Amino acid sequence: MTMLKQASGAGNVTPSDRKAVIVGGGEAYRAEQGSDYLPGISAETVGAKALWLGVVTMPPGKRTKAHVHARHETAFYMLSGEELEMWSGDELQFRDVVHPGDYLYIPANVLHVAVNRASTPAIFIGARNEPTAQESVVLFPEMDGRIP
Repeated sequence: MTMLKQASGAGNVTPSDRKAVIVGGGEAYRAEQGSDYLPGISAETVGAKALWLGVVTMPPGKRTKAHVHARHETAFYMLSGEELEMWSGDELQFRDVVHPGDYLYIPANVLHVAVNRASTPAIFIGARNEPTAQESVVLFPEMDGRIP
């Protein structure tokens, strides 16, 4: 079977076009929980139905708000940076440290906070089984104070 590609910047493509798609990426945005997203594959960029793939950056000295992703799983691969603290659990009682080269998996409905205490951005390739920019994030402001 021959797979055709669409040139970058050609606009939104639906799966009914029956061809592979190459895109330059979508418009960057700051997610409600506080990290910076640069979508590559999403509902907005290619009409994806069940997948988001892109670059996620946590700026130096920043952290996310306490949150869950109610309806989707998330996977990350840390490309660069120093390290990132990942706090998770019902009471944010678990602390793990992510380093470049590590993979990170966050199941749906797992409370978490990411903290970058370093002086450089933490940059990840991220994927989730939710294709839109307005993901299923639910904030838990009452839990934000648990993380120093």
